[in-house]
Amino acid sequence: MNIYQWNNMDINAKASLLRRAEKDISEQMEVALGIINEVKKGGDEAVCRFTEKFDGAHLTPQSLRVTEEEIDEGYERIGDAFKETLWFAAKNIRTFHTRQMPEPLWFTETVPGVMVGEQTNPIPDVCIYVPRGKGSFPSVLLMLAIPAIVAKVPRIVVVTPPNSQGKLDDSVLAAAKVAGVSEIYKAGGVQAVAAVAYGTQTIPRCSKIIGPGNSYVTAAKRILNGVLDVGPPAGPSEAIILADETADAKKAALDLMIEAEHGPDSASLLVTHVAELAEQVKKIIEKQLPKLSEKRRSFVNTVFNNYGGIILTQSLEESIDVVNQYGPEHMELMVKDPWGILPRIKNAGEILLGHNAPITLANFLLGPNAILPTGGSAKTYSSVSVFDFIKRSSVGYVTEEGYQKVKDMAALFAREEGFETHALAIEDR
Repeated sequence: MNIYQWNNMDINAKASLLRRAEKDISEQMEVALGIINEVKKGGDEAVCRFTEKFDGAHLTPQSLRVTEEEIDEGYERIGDAFKETLWFAAKNIRTFHTRQMPEPLWFTETVPGVMVGEQTNPIPDVCIYVPRGKGSFPSVLLMLAIPAIVAKVPRIVVVTPPNSQGKLDDSVLAAAKVAGVSEIYKAGGVQAVAAVAYGTQTIPRCSKIIGPGNSYVTAAKRILNGVLDVGPPAGPSEAIILADETADAKKAALDLMIEAEHGPDSASLLVTHVAELAEQVKKIIEKQLPKLSEKRRSFVNTVFNNYGGIILTQSLEESIDVVNQYGPEHMELMVKDPWGILPRIKNAGEILLGHNAPITLANFLLGPNAILPTGGSAKTYSSVSVFDFIKRSSVGYVTEEGYQKVKDMAALFAREEGFETHALAIEDR
């Protein structure tokens, strides 16, 4: 496992660690462009052709859309315990996102007779992309569909890759039923992004697509950005555990492994000024690794020797500074006074406080959204929320009294910027 002495690292080594996995996807973009053009021309036929090529599933245009019966059957096939878990998670996610909703209309008076405000409306439609490559992800469907429903988006479309038998995972179908969405298409990858960008005979054109995907999905989104809204950026998973001398070493070690199992390009770091804690965590992880499958153990080992490990600082203050420079997707505060430190964390997708809030809880059922900014974009982006599914219109109202107070200054401003008709609309009114 990497153990970095922050103050002994040169500027290039620090920059490399802060950059984490930066993939060159130029090859994927070349492939994606060809598929996009084929889908734009061929519609359903091209979607089915590429689905068979990449997913091994033979579909027809008639079988692209999931039926209500398929959703119900998938729901019935999952166990009762997982049914209960889905409903529990959905309730918490709905509660959190309902609290996020802004007022539908508000006004304030800037000067007597001048009222300004905002009106909020849902976007007309959205496509939710649920990945499948490394496993089944019903949590992604819940995290994206529920805030869209809370925001009252009129049309919610789901695309997700089928298995080789042309079926969707039962847990994803069950999550769709629990969330309350029924328009689902068996398509993933570049062909799905292209299908909702341009529309096919079966799959509708959408205004926006949101949801994580592989490098080819990312490439397709980059190419099609402007044809449709491609949502916030999403890259490999990453996490930081910020710990002081009060941290429980075993809990810190267990939680440090969480995001490391996502894949070899993930990043998971313990940031601490306590050298003894760092050594304890390293030893505990070595004892925990044999409990993992060979696949997950390989991912964790790769991460801790590549983009992850332990950063040793000289103080808690310096640890906080490292976190803010990094801007992690997930972070846990395992410190004596997490509430006191919280206001000092400026750049993080999510912040979990104390020793009893592992990332696992937040990933699935705590309530806040688990689709978070990665790759340092937490410095300027937020987690997915109802605000990804709504838009605001500015509103103004001016009485005759208010008009008399502001008209001359507005005309002066127009003349100053050289806009003659702007000024005439007031001067010759």
